[in-house]
Amino acid sequence: MIASILDNDLYKFTVQQVVLDRYPHSTAAFEFIDRSRRSRFTAEFAAALRAAIDDLAGLALRDDELQFLRRQCPYFKPAYLEYLRNYRFEPAEVRTELDGEGRLALSIAGPWHRTTLWEVPLLAAISELYFRHVDRNWTRDGQVEKIRRKSGVLRRGDCAVAEFGTRRRRDYETQDRVVGELCPNPGFVGTSNVHLAQRHGVRPAGTIPHEFIMAQSVLAGLRHANRFALEAWAAAYQGELGTALADTYGSEAFFMDFDAHYARLYDGVRQDSGDPAAFIERVVRHYQSLGIDPRAKTIVFSDNLNPELAVELQRRCGGRIRAAFGIGTNLTNDFCGSPALNIVIKLTAIDGIPVVKLTDDPAKASGEPEALRIARWTFAAQSGSGAAGPGDG
Repeated sequence: MIASILDNDLYKFTVQQVVLDRYPHSTAAFEFIDRSRRSRFTAEFAAALRAAIDDLAGLALRDDELQFLRRQCPYFKPAYLEYLRNYRFEPAEVRTELDGEGRLALSIAGPWHRTTLWEVPLLAAISELYFRHVDRNWTRDGQVEKIRRKSGVLRRGDCAVAEFGTRRRRDYETQDRVVGELCPNPGFVGTSNVHLAQRHGVRPAGTIPHEFIMAQSVLAGLRHANRFALEAWAAAYQGELGTALADTYGSEAFFMDFDAHYARLYDGVRQDSGDPAAFIERVVRHYQSLGIDPRAKTIVFSDNLNPELAVELQRRCGGRIRAAFGIGTNLTNDFCGSPALNIVIKLTAIDGIPVVKLTDDPAKASGEPEALRIARWTFAAQSGSGAAGPGDG
């Protein structure tokens, strides 16, 4: 199921390098979330998942993979690559439990620089095992034709697209086929999966993630966590990987910290929740208010995309601001009559202190209820909305 230690998304490695360099003693906790709350798992699935977790301990960076990272990812420092060469997954960091109603509980805890790598391969394994042991009512019939049709829609729409589907893929075979079919598309700019980037000779793609911004609420301060994350990321990557993530605490909180300095420093912003059409207008206005030509910047759209929506957003952006698209589940887990799982693994604490994610979509918020309440009040007060304080009921 997990073909390589690089069968993971690029952002996990870029976060790992910064954490190792700046926060080597921090601990982290992560938890599995089934957003649909409808999935039911079986004992057979649970046993297979535990075996898959144990198997991950056998993965190690190969010499050809090390050379690929040196060649394609010059922002990785020699010391980090040496660390990764010696890295091994530790299954004891992951706890799993299945309750009597078939609900899966999974948590990860340990040093942040170690535990951050678990998220994506665990989600990929959960998804693949679910469709191997629980939902078996599907076939691969028509998948190649479906992928080619979607690639054609994106090509005709002149869309720059990256494949972002590792976390909720049907299985490794499906994602591998998707990347292979997208490669001839002139608008295909790469994949988030580093192993598949190497396998297909394309660029690994990724941006700053929610995890890193959420952690800044503990490491530096909640009110301006966006600003602290932007500064730390820029210091680490010196202009590389220069797409800012806008929605960790809601996009309005982000724009308050995304001043002229950062707006010029970063190549663009990523939209991952809320109304993408409204976001286009908000970003264009923000750049214009700072005296920056939006046409020199890019919005990376990554929220629940399909090719038709990407084409529509490309049309809305045309001539005003550049657009790029990270499409995931719709490419790697689109099977008739067998819907993809809506699952995530989210950071819940740094150094024992809870962290939260608010976003522009209330359904995507995560964190302990009290921590969410304090965060919502903090950012409402920052924007001057007059919301009740954390002690006001």
